[in-house]
Amino acid sequence: MSSERFRPSVTVAAIIESGGRYLLVEEHTPEGLRLNNPAGHLEPGESPLQGVVREALEETARAFAPQALVGVYLSRFQRPATGEDVTYLRFAFCGGVGEAQTGRALDTGIVRTLWLTPDEVRASAARHRSPLVLRCMEDHLAGRRFPLELVTTDASLVAPEIKR
Repeated sequence: MSSERFRPSVTVAAIIESGGRYLLVEEHTPEGLRLNNPAGHLEPGESPLQGVVREALEETARAFAPQALVGVYLSRFQRPATGEDVTYLRFAFCGGVGEAQTGRALDTGIVRTLWLTPDEVRASAARHRSPLVLRCMEDHLAGRRFPLELVTTDASLVAPEIKR
């Protein structure tokens, strides 16, 4: 057994549905152009809710209002191009978005946003950044919703306790 501590990369994802379509982003990755939920890495000092709101805004130029937790997912990805082996811990939240903010640029690497039907998302699975894109949509369609209060961020995240 390894003495190295397991440290998965924590990510947050916005599962956004409107009028029977899901909002995805098309982005550049080492594996080429891929589709993903608006998602990204949690930053230091940031709660998962703050992170998903920030990531959705950066990647879609739309304000995201989380309404529920869809699920917490653990997955492993081995990048063919570099051999990198990463385990991700993803918090997926569903909610609504406002209109695109005029003049706001999409985050670096994001080519465009797309509204796709569930069948279009399923048909594009070979282009997904990870299997979690489809899994999160399917869980959302199945009605998986948990209260936002399920994910608690302790105040020590921003103001760490000093043990004396």
